[in-house]
Amino acid sequence: MSNLNVEVFADGADIEQMKQAYQNKEVDGFTTNPSLMAKAGVTDYKAFASEVVQAIPDASISFEVFANDMETMEKEAEILKEYGDNVFVKIPVVNTNGESMIPLIEKLSHKDVKLNVTAVYTIEQVKAITEAVKEGVPTYVSVFAGRIADTGVDPLPLMKESVKVTHEKEGVKLLWASCRELFNVIQADEIGADIITCPADVVKKIPNIGRNIDELSVDTVKGFEKDIQKSDLSIL
Repeated sequence: MSNLNVEVFADGADIEQMKQAYQNKEVDGFTTNPSLMAKAGVTDYKAFASEVVQAIPDASISFEVFANDMETMEKEAEILKEYGDNVFVKIPVVNTNGESMIPLIEKLSHKDVKLNVTAVYTIEQVKAITEAVKEGVPTYVSVFAGRIADTGVDPLPLMKESVKVTHEKEGVKLLWASCRELFNVIQADEIGADIITCPADVVKKIPNIGRNIDELSVDTVKGFEKDIQKSDLSIL
């Protein structure tokens, strides 16, 4: 990771994996969301947030609001930000009704709440967020490049333009969200994205960056050999 300019954040809610990644200095920060918390079996949000911040006191951590209306989101944001100075409150750019959350984003940012604005897919949204937030208040704009690619659309043009837009205001960083493979880390680094969030299986592959690919054929057939020995299969 020392050769990368982009910061690598772990995306997940498995508390033990998070602690291990922090202690081993595998990543630069952490992001969570309701889906990941459900998958990890989190049953008490406040207890989870408290344990995470206690275990990880000085790396960026993003906790997401659960509400679907601005008034309740604001109340939740006020609670979440109190867990630590390293906490970023995740606010979706729209709610489930498609209503823009930009007014809330602007309000919270001007109250000096660190935000991670999530579920972003268009340059119009990137511009609106960047314009709305307060200069100098740390803000992540999370563009879901991986999910865009899942539709058959190349996300790179959008991500490159988003780098330019977000970097026009001090404190705003572009976050490449929904990473699908290790090469996305290289792509994010090359275009000047500030952060990329990676699932645990991609984080484990980070040390592979810079490996000599000429060695991979031997490594691959060695893996085949191990599996052959473990199996009861035979040809002759």
